[in-house]
Amino acid sequence: MPFHLAVPVDDIAKAREFYGDVLGCPEGRSAPHWVDFDLYGHQFVVHYRPKPDYEESVVYSKVDDHDVPIPHFGIVLEWEDWQQLSKRLIAAETEFVIEPYIRFKGLAGEQATMFFFDPSGNALEFKAFKDISQLFAK
Repeated sequence: MPFHLAVPVDDIAKAREFYGDVLGCPEGRSAPHWVDFDLYGHQFVVHYRPKPDYEESVVYSKVDDHDVPIPHFGIVLEWEDWQQLSKRLIAAETEFVIEPYIRFKGLAGEQATMFFFDPSGNALEFKAFKDISQLFAK
């Protein structure tokens, strides 16, 4: 079954452009303060929340010698879909936190991954496995 995830954004128009145009997610229902997107078959919703008066600090965790932003969310894609998305993001001049690369190369759990922020500062990770049986490999 698909998951449902709702995240705050401080600009609905920028969220529509990012999730709809850049990531290519079809838009579903909406109201002035929220928008549903089809994020690879999952129900992803952005809800308007004014930008806080203070700057929230991002916490990072070391994974495979990279600083991974915490919290983050994303999708495990088919290998070809990940390749297409990474090309699309590069063409859109996305500023990556961690540029597309192969993590754990030659080890259990080898995967393609990339990290970036949406316009409201939500961290996203998209990954893919050539061998999906490696998803939970130890």
